[in-house]
Amino acid sequence: MKIIVTGGAGFIGSALCRYLIGNTPSTVLNIDKLTYAANLESLKEIANNERYSFSQTDICDDAAIKSIFESFRPDAVIHLAAESHVDRSIDGPGAFVHTNVVGTYTLLNAARGYWQTLAPAEKEKFRFVNVSTDEVYGSLGDEGLFTETTPYQPNSPYSASKASADHLARAWFHTYGMPVMTTNCSNNYGPCQFPEKLIPLTILNALEGKPLPVYGTGENIRDWLFVDDHARALWTVLQKGRPGEVYNIGGNSEKKNIEVVRAICAILDKLAPPLEGGKPRESLITFVTDRPGHDQRYAIDASKIKGELGWTPQETFETGLKRTVEWYLGNEAWWQPLRDRTYKGERLGLNQKVA
Repeated sequence: MKIIVTGGAGFIGSALCRYLIGNTPSTVLNIDKLTYAANLESLKEIANNERYSFSQTDICDDAAIKSIFESFRPDAVIHLAAESHVDRSIDGPGAFVHTNVVGTYTLLNAARGYWQTLAPAEKEKFRFVNVSTDEVYGSLGDEGLFTETTPYQPNSPYSASKASADHLARAWFHTYGMPVMTTNCSNNYGPCQFPEKLIPLTILNALEGKPLPVYGTGENIRDWLFVDDHARALWTVLQKGRPGEVYNIGGNSEKKNIEVVRAICAILDKLAPPLEGGKPRESLITFVTDRPGHDQRYAIDASKIKGELGWTPQETFETGLKRTVEWYLGNEAWWQPLRDRTYKGERLGLNQKVA
């Protein structure tokens, strides 16, 4: 199977590319613009594999994308390319609308044009997987779970742009009959995640003895999904999913943000050199002004993908978090250049910019 993966140099995209090359017979073309959060170092282990290739291309470039479809002739597309950090969307929503909405439209349109030229058997087998987020559903109270029929209620510029992309994907199925499926996943974590996100930021700050910023009181709840489990889920949806359907992918691991930070501190206190004076890393926790419009709770009901397609997560939060911390401890050569040149841990999303 020949698969286009968009955003394959990003966190989830690179994990998916590694999984596809390492665990399936697929031939993969990775399309990525290489914005700040992309890192080709995450793909070193497969870079020279004959079944893997890379194209530095913007998904908003209509001519380039159409040319790629014509030359590569994929059997499937797994679309992950996106601006993805909520805090950055607060400071600069324009980039999120451009990439997540216009880029998804451009990709869907090019895919439809290509799909319509295929022979009937190839046309029947073609698949387009639109990878989205649970944030499109809005915020939950103390009880309940997001299901595939939960109404959309996005509350940040990021989630609004992803919701827009999801609606486009749905329309391409219902209007044109293109075999599109959408997945909505919970918060991912694991190796090779850009250090602006909660878990890698906490790990690296705690290693360096810097403050560990926690928004508000740290009571916001997220469902955590290990990135390799997500990669397996996307392959499962591609192989077994039904066109026109939505599949929620969750890790069955609801945690308060403060619990996540404290768990990281406890692991590092055991595995890493002690801080000066031997103080516990929990002492670095610093509560900061909450994110504007911060959703209280996300939680995924993943019973549909389990019951219909047979997927369940393999990692618990405890095993996955330990693997993640150990990876960052052993891969300073991956993250230190990012800390030095790209992102030093400064606060984002303070709503002080207009874009």
